[in-house]
Amino acid sequence: MDARGVIAGLRRREPPDPEALRWFARGLADGRVSDAQAGAFAMAVCMGGLDDTARAVLTLAMRDTGDVMRWDLGCPILDKHSTGGLGDCVSLVLAPALAACGGAVPMISGRGLGHTGGTLDKLEAIPGVFTAIDGADLRAIVGQVGCAIVGATARIAPADKRLYAIRDVTATVESVDLITASILAKKLAAAPDALVLDVKVGSGAFMKTSDAARDLARALTATATAAGCRATAVISDMNQPLAPALGNALEVAEALGVLCDARPGPLRELSAELGGALLRDAGLADDARDGAGRILRALDDGRAAERFARMIVAQGGPAHLLENWRRILPRAPVIREVHARVPGHVAAIDGEALGLAVVALGGGRQVETDTVDPSVGFSGLVRLADRVGPDTPLAVVHAADTAAADAAETRLRAALRIMPEAADVAPLIHAWVG
Repeated sequence: MDARGVIAGLRRREPPDPEALRWFARGLADGRVSDAQAGAFAMAVCMGGLDDTARAVLTLAMRDTGDVMRWDLGCPILDKHSTGGLGDCVSLVLAPALAACGGAVPMISGRGLGHTGGTLDKLEAIPGVFTAIDGADLRAIVGQVGCAIVGATARIAPADKRLYAIRDVTATVESVDLITASILAKKLAAAPDALVLDVKVGSGAFMKTSDAARDLARALTATATAAGCRATAVISDMNQPLAPALGNALEVAEALGVLCDARPGPLRELSAELGGALLRDAGLADDARDGAGRILRALDDGRAAERFARMIVAQGGPAHLLENWRRILPRAPVIREVHARVPGHVAAIDGEALGLAVVALGGGRQVETDTVDPSVGFSGLVRLADRVGPDTPLAVVHAADTAAADAAETRLRAALRIMPEAADVAPLIHAWVG
């Protein structure tokens, strides 16, 4: 095989030979393919695209450059992936709820990317929790608890790690085919029987339009299904944060509010919808509605919270989190309410600007080596169509010092548009795919 031949064929938009794609993936992992060749490959795919068959071959080939889990737990292996949004702490709610409903959930998650938060950063806001867990320990925790949320080790899809870094510097990140292969190479390494994919659309998402979100949802479900994993995707709204908090410890608090206090709202609703689809696809519920009901009962009767507490202990966290989480979670030194200056209704929220405001506070990374402050962010965020006035908090800023709080307040005000009349609000779920 020859990398130049593979790239030339893609440039001519010829259907790639499956074995050539497998060879190229192995070359990414072992270094036979140079950075220049990897960049040219990514650009050729970005410009010409792949058909369903080639995309599935590339995905599995990238997965197979690393470890692939094997399970013998006597229950379905379930997983969920979100394409990234604001206030999206569904994984912290859904993983233990699915375990309480009879599934096993080895969830390989990521860190913050751009303006969006990362599940690993949120989980590590709980003192003592670690997410760097190898395959043997992951099997042990999932076998004992039913769920674990961990990071991808260097042995998970190394071809993707290499290609991902090159895509970031060659302006090929937005390719649906490469996004699909990157997501699923890691997710399929956990060998799930069923997978639900939450594709976000709106101002706080990477996918800004419904057409782009639908294209990605279709590619993800078709590729996962071709790989032998039953998959369903939901296109969900991200024109406003899912939970009314942004920032790692603040989002953990929102998740614990759902787990411990049955707190109503979009976070609980979407967790039930995603879980319902997974339980249906895994044969643990008659249909999605029955599955959603099972998730809600696990949240309401405390079984999901109990699984979450056990998972936290198994991953190094405190033993009495459920009783003491308000004292255990880190708190920022400066906490300040920000009030509306004029009366009106919240007409628009610039989610990307809000996410970048949290990054500027220290709640995310400007560069990979940055240390994240788990305590900072926003809580009590208003929602679209809310009526506001001088006595109404738009949000509460949590900052490391007064200067950072001042800057965050300015960014918050700029990200919210207040109008005299209430605007229409999109539904939480736009569509199901698969």
